[in-house]
Amino acid sequence: MILRGVWLLARGRAAGIKEFANTADGLTASLAPLIAFPLVGAGRTAMLGQPKLAVIGFLARLCAVLALPVITHQFARAVGREALWLRTVTALDWSFWMIVPLLLVAAAFGAVLMKAGLDLTSAEYAAIAALMAYVFWYHWFTVRVGLEIGIWQAILLVFLNSVAIGLLTDAPLLLDQLSQL
Repeated sequence: MILRGVWLLARGRAAGIKEFANTADGLTASLAPLIAFPLVGAGRTAMLGQPKLAVIGFLARLCAVLALPVITHQFARAVGREALWLRTVTALDWSFWMIVPLLLVAAAFGAVLMKAGLDLTSAEYAAIAALMAYVFWYHWFTVRVGLEIGIWQAILLVFLNSVAIGLLTDAPLLLDQLSQL
């Protein structure tokens, strides 16, 4: 069900949202791998002799993972769609795993651009821009059909989530580096 939902949403099919549970258990299941992988990474970083970096990195990623449900819930509540937020966030969490095949597609796209005569740097930027545009669209589409909100409301929510996740992921590491100067 989850893979089918991710695939349908990735292709712009609103019916994909119905493949996700609108329950706390569904949300918890979607969060588990998003927390487990950074935890394993932090353990590896700590074993390589950088325990402070491991803790900062893990806590930053944990906050970023949890920001999406918190912001989405508050937004859904504000626009009168609170009953739909669990399913929407569950779909967004599972959609994170689309990044792996999307990176392969972006690499192939970059290779095609290079074959067409674009230099390596330009091809990389174009592939990254295409990947980011698609990920933004995918997030926007999932939010729009999941919460049953308008175009501009969905754009606003995606923007808020993106900024919060970016800040929560990068700011702690940047502040730690600045404190060492």
